[in-house]
Amino acid sequence: MYGNGQAPIFILKDGTQRTRGRSAQSNNIAAAKAVADAVRSTLGPKGMDKMLVDSMGDVVITNDGATILKEMDIDHPAAKMIIEVAKTQEQHCYDGTTSAVVLSGELLKRSEDLIEQNVHPTVICEGFRLAAEKAVELLEGHGIATDNDDAVLTEVAKTALTGKSAGAVKSFMADICVRSVNAVGVIEDDERIVDLGDIKVEKRQGGSIKDSTLIDGILLDKERVHAGMPRSISNAKIALVNSAIEVKKTEVDAKIQITDPSQLALFLEEEENYIRGLVEKIQAAGATVLVCQKGIDELAQHYMAKAGIFAVRRAKKSDMEALSKATSGRIVTNLDDLSSDDLGHAAKVEERKIGESDMTFITGCPEAKSVSVLLRGGTEHVVDEIRRAFDDAVGVVSVAWEDGAVLTGGGSVLAALSRDLRTYAETVGGREQMAIEAFASALEIIPRTLAENAGLDPVTTLIELRKAHADGHSHAGINVYEGGVVDMKEANVVEPMRVVEQAIQSATETAIMILRIDDVISSKGVSMGDDMGGMGGMGDFQM
Repeated sequence: MYGNGQAPIFILKDGTQRTRGRSAQSNNIAAAKAVADAVRSTLGPKGMDKMLVDSMGDVVITNDGATILKEMDIDHPAAKMIIEVAKTQEQHCYDGTTSAVVLSGELLKRSEDLIEQNVHPTVICEGFRLAAEKAVELLEGHGIATDNDDAVLTEVAKTALTGKSAGAVKSFMADICVRSVNAVGVIEDDERIVDLGDIKVEKRQGGSIKDSTLIDGILLDKERVHAGMPRSISNAKIALVNSAIEVKKTEVDAKIQITDPSQLALFLEEEENYIRGLVEKIQAAGATVLVCQKGIDELAQHYMAKAGIFAVRRAKKSDMEALSKATSGRIVTNLDDLSSDDLGHAAKVEERKIGESDMTFITGCPEAKSVSVLLRGGTEHVVDEIRRAFDDAVGVVSVAWEDGAVLTGGGSVLAALSRDLRTYAETVGGREQMAIEAFASALEIIPRTLAENAGLDPVTTLIELRKAHADGHSHAGINVYEGGVVDMKEANVVEPMRVVEQAIQSATETAIMILRIDDVISSKGVSMGDDMGGMGGMGDFQM
């Protein structure tokens, strides 16, 4: 009983946990920092990989921040917000996921120091918002126009591949990335667009990474339907058909009554004539290759083999669309409408054995707006990681191609922004100044982490970097291989502007969102952290 004689009023359900005020904030910040620390060691050329084993025992070996966070089974709600940062970064820029997450963690860490000095979270949020706006504004001044020079785009791809499994053959892979983006990139109304869906990626284990190839056409994970068909056809005319080449079943239940054996023979003959008629229509259009989205009857296969037509059945809808783009052919739904104008063209269609299975190569398309990349590697895990590295690299090349501007890497731009923001902070009155200074210091976490992961002394390296920027070397960044500071423009370490811009924006917004929470009410069954080993629901979260 309370002192005034009233019984306590229970608002929340029994078993609901509630954390309030300072403890809720520190709990959320601790969880977010734990996630950032988990991926921090993967940053940069000297970053290490993580091995993730799921409940089924499947193994993923990667240093891609987005993949690590996606595969980890995380329970804490604040930690899940940090994972959203990585997802957003991956969707918009394909790279920079680790940087964005590490930056979020550092912003929260710095804000925790300010909260302890009794700076109100709302003031910190306002300061961070001002700093992020200023940082994005300042970025424009650091941009270097690419002029869509292949050499610059190759360097962008190399920077993205450095530190990944494919880093050993980065020149080779970068070349494939640039060629494939150049092939599918289009300019519409002065706007540059790259649809990465037009770059079809197939992976096969066996061989080495160097066996990977770019095909100026399409690669189908299919084989010809009949052994009697030619294995290879030059100067191919390709029919793309979206209807079954077999006797159509009736829409309603129908019954055919045959009383005389000769009628049965006539019926079978009619079926045969129908199928032969379909094959003749394909021949009449002048097609030498048929790619069918549906089934092909055995009898039709026989007739096509006799006619020397190379046929593939049950092709995927996405493959059909890609073929249409690559060969300039039209997808036909009704064979009666098939004419020579609908046919696509390719220099060669052939079946090759890759690894253990046969694949169909459609190459030499005159104006291919769709290309394929075949990735090879020694084991399944290697091929999977190469695929992730390739996706990142081709993504950043496409972003650089669309935006036409890049920034220098190696922590150079963030160090320059940090310096400029400290100057800006002095012009802002009030307590927001402290938050802007904290933001400026947080940006230095990227060059600091690069130095740490490379085994360099982070303090000495950071002092050298600051001095270089103070002396006016705005492109100075960390040389992770030999230590010290070098000009990143001369070292050809470049990344798209969009990557850095998005990382700053999404990291700031997430940090602000977490900072503004001062009360966590969790229903029964959701763990919230007080009993979780002091890590904000991350007690079993050890890397």
